[in-house]
Amino acid sequence: MMGFIHLLEDIVRYTAEIGIHLVELAGILVLMITAAKGVIGYFKKDPHIRLKLAQGIALALEFKLGGEVLRTVIARDWKELAVLGAVIALRAALTVLLHWEIKTEEQYVEGSIHEIRRK
Repeated sequence: MMGFIHLLEDIVRYTAEIGIHLVELAGILVLMITAAKGVIGYFKKDPHIRLKLAQGIALALEFKLGGEVLRTVIARDWKELAVLGAVIALRAALTVLLHWEIKTEEQYVEGSIHEIRRK
């Protein structure tokens, strides 16, 4: 019976570790693609580049946050859990700030479009 429980624990741990790596890899890929698009948009003088960059960074950060949440599944002691909690809190704060920046930038872009249409 104990062997079966250890087998289940190993399955959960390995599944979580694979999930962590896949989700964090997705976040890295999103960030790299966003950065490349940002450089291209900069040279093309895209007026909406700040908005696109903020949205891409926010998405990448949410993938990384998902990886940290998965990491809590395999945390072994309270100290490790506390560190993960602090990382999650910091990433969540960054996500909130990025979403605020996105909202502000969207309002600015909409205001600019309305100004152009009035002229």
